[in-house]
Amino acid sequence: MNTKHSFFAALLLFSGLVLSHSIMAEEPAADAAVNDNSVAPAVTVSTPESVAVDQAVEAVTSASPPWTPPVIKNAGYTEHGADTCIKCHDEEEEYPVFDIFKTKHGQQGDKRSPFASLQCEACHGPGAEAKEFMEEEFAQGGHIGKVPPGKKRPPILNFGSKSDESVEKQNNMCLACHKGNTHIGWKNSAHENGSIACANCHTVHAAHDPVMVKATQSDVCYKCHKKERADFLKPSSHPVRTGLMTCTECHKPHGTSGADKVLAKPTVNQTCFTCHADKRGPFLWEHAPVSEDCTLCHNPHGSIHGSLLKKDPPLLCQQCHAPGGHPAVALTGSSLIGGGNPASSAFLLSGGCTNCHSQVHGSNHPSGVRQMR
Repeated sequence: MNTKHSFFAALLLFSGLVLSHSIMAEEPAADAAVNDNSVAPAVTVSTPESVAVDQAVEAVTSASPPWTPPVIKNAGYTEHGADTCIKCHDEEEEYPVFDIFKTKHGQQGDKRSPFASLQCEACHGPGAEAKEFMEEEFAQGGHIGKVPPGKKRPPILNFGSKSDESVEKQNNMCLACHKGNTHIGWKNSAHENGSIACANCHTVHAAHDPVMVKATQSDVCYKCHKKERADFLKPSSHPVRTGLMTCTECHKPHGTSGADKVLAKPTVNQTCFTCHADKRGPFLWEHAPVSEDCTLCHNPHGSIHGSLLKKDPPLLCQQCHAPGGHPAVALTGSSLIGGGNPASSAFLLSGGCTNCHSQVHGSNHPSGVRQMR
């Protein structure tokens, strides 16, 4: 485009902008704008066309009323987001929340975070009505943050054991974001079927979620699993109490596709073999209970018997093995060696069956058919 054409294009643009502004303004104001040279500088042929256009646009826009963003009515969200909430929910009140800014939930720069969009209201729902309710109570002398008896709580979604909302509604809010591979087994899991809310275990407004910290994870589980806590206090137990193991090394609290619905691996044995690989086999001479299920003989959480056994040998062994071939009755009194009973036997002293059948998990020895070597 040559210089002449460029100038006329700029002149037309300027004329259109001035005309548009004069139509929107009142007639007297329009006349004043035309007669007042200070509103828009004159454009001459000697001025470069680009400068003329810039001056024209600046003159017209500066004379226009300021632009204001559209107001979305009845959206239900507060105008200032988290700034509104923390006026009351500070570190001195009943529900401190500032630690959320130390977590992934409070990172504005991460588009996956609630604070990258609606902030507090991304999880707790629209808060405009609740804000008005609380301010009204405060103006009447009530304690802000407390719902007076007989009045309905504003529609704010609360979480945890004290929540007025159903467990399903609470969990659906969490699952709206947390729906990846870690949580894919949640549907029909043991915890979902037990009506366990995410907030019963997880603490969102905490710098360190207790479930995610090795030192405190077991305490969270013990709130419900009291029998397992008692088992871990027994003489023979996995080292959860000492902090060398966590519950989630064997269990998946969000559920799995396995038959047990809560084990880390599809079966009990696969879970155990994660650490006890030497018991996996394959063996030349298998011991049937080992191949079937480790918990037939062991209590994985703890036992008063050695090696997490459910009973001491020979009582444990005799649940499957009939007392034939050699004595299989515990020796006491006169039946002990030297007690005068010719039928006395040393087979069942101390370790009992394992005195001879030491390879109870399986044997690869050519002569190990009875797990004796």
